[in-house]
Amino acid sequence: MKIKKQTIAVVGTGYWGKNLVRNFYNLSVLHTLCDTNNDTITNFMVQYPDVAGEDSFNKVLANPEIKGIAIATPAATHATMVRDAILAGKDVYVEKPLCLSEKEGIELNQLSKEHKQILMVGHLLWYHPVVLKLKELVDKGELGRIQYIYSNRLNLGKLRREENVLWSFAPHDVSVILGLTGEMPETIQAQGGNYLHQKIADTTVTLLNFPSGIKAHIFVSWLHPFKEQKLVVVGDKQMAVFDDTAPWEDKLLLYPHSIDWQDNIPIAHKAEATTITVEQDEPLRAECAHFLECMATRHTPRTDGEEGLRVLKVLNACQESLEQEKSVSLSAQKASAETRSYYSHPTAVIDPNVHIGAKTKIWHFSHILSGSHIGEHCNIGQNVVIGPKVSIGNNCKIQNNVCIYEGVMLEDGVFCGPSMVFTNVYNPRAEISKMDQLRPILVKKRATIGANATIICGITMGRYCFIGASAVVTKNVPDHALVVGNPARQTGWACKCGEKLDNNLICTRCGKKYKKEKNGLKER
Repeated sequence: MKIKKQTIAVVGTGYWGKNLVRNFYNLSVLHTLCDTNNDTITNFMVQYPDVAGEDSFNKVLANPEIKGIAIATPAATHATMVRDAILAGKDVYVEKPLCLSEKEGIELNQLSKEHKQILMVGHLLWYHPVVLKLKELVDKGELGRIQYIYSNRLNLGKLRREENVLWSFAPHDVSVILGLTGEMPETIQAQGGNYLHQKIADTTVTLLNFPSGIKAHIFVSWLHPFKEQKLVVVGDKQMAVFDDTAPWEDKLLLYPHSIDWQDNIPIAHKAEATTITVEQDEPLRAECAHFLECMATRHTPRTDGEEGLRVLKVLNACQESLEQEKSVSLSAQKASAETRSYYSHPTAVIDPNVHIGAKTKIWHFSHILSGSHIGEHCNIGQNVVIGPKVSIGNNCKIQNNVCIYEGVMLEDGVFCGPSMVFTNVYNPRAEISKMDQLRPILVKKRATIGANATIICGITMGRYCFIGASAVVTKNVPDHALVVGNPARQTGWACKCGEKLDNNLICTRCGKKYKKEKNGLKER
């Protein structure tokens, strides 16, 4: 059979997997479809005759032509399959949820960083043009201060026995609510009803309480007389309604209602709804295209593994509340699990969903933002900002007044001098959001960056390189290179111990000898 020279394999071609097959095929990138049912494979290959069929996941992993794998199998299989795919050197798109265990989720995120593989979770609504527009309105303050959010995701069917309605329906709404609020809830309370099976909830109502005072509730059911998918965001200026079952032109409405107080009595003033025009696009196609773009550019996906882990933590807390019939505190869980392993000064701020390794120290007035991962034995100085979604290896030293924003990754043993600067967008504007134009910076093992240096985004800094104080680095730096000036230029080579090498590439202090190779120097 003639196979197109494409790069994507879809594993699992059932209820949702068949939609991934269709979209990746229409994007001209589908190489292989994989399913344990040979009859299913045969039927698909009639429809897609130029695509390979495979019943062995291991054979998919072993195929060097396949660069990315989309996994749409039962949730219980996700952790193992994602892990195997990353270890096989494949970029991974996995349908929600990322996995079922938070410990596995942390491991998968760390594994993807270590192996430099894309890990993306299929939270479809973040590729819906209406949700993106709603997020834009919230971020611009068009709704004012957000007060509460509620969502209904209701239908008759599709009934499941491998998971309850919370895990089947609610991940979409949890993902959007976390993204709109920009924070993790402090407490969660859930209750449900089991009508078709005594151990499987068919309806659930979940209440989320956020540190900022925002409250949200999520109502999901597959025992409902009609289909409803509606999200309501209430601000103190306007109220927004996203109705995904409405015609496209009516999917997003703004209500500029207002409340006045007369004689200490609140009086509501209703106003006509305003239709927000949004360009139409198929969310799943946009999601698949985003995965391909991230594979090509190596940019972090909009719904990466860290975002998937945040949703997983909330879902697990919902499940715990459902089973124990009581409120669950996420902040208490975090404190008991993490504060014993590292030190943070009382003035430091540690956001939810942050991993900090053992023996790491975080000093005065520093802020670690959500989604960040800091390794063991690191020293984070005063007034340092890290995150969101930043990865820092073990044994790193970050001096005072350094900001490490999304898109920057430090490997083990990196030294960042006082007040040095990383950029992450090449041509920023204050009034224009350009977070979709992040250019990553990779700082490799045991590199040193001097005080007040500036590192322009989109470059890689080699192992053991040495950046002089106040240098402005605008291009890739080879391993062991010594660079200084504005713009930075190479003036020599640095030893592993930090000393400048002589003309024979020998360190006069420790005696190590080096030889040149493609990416810089290598010890000989």
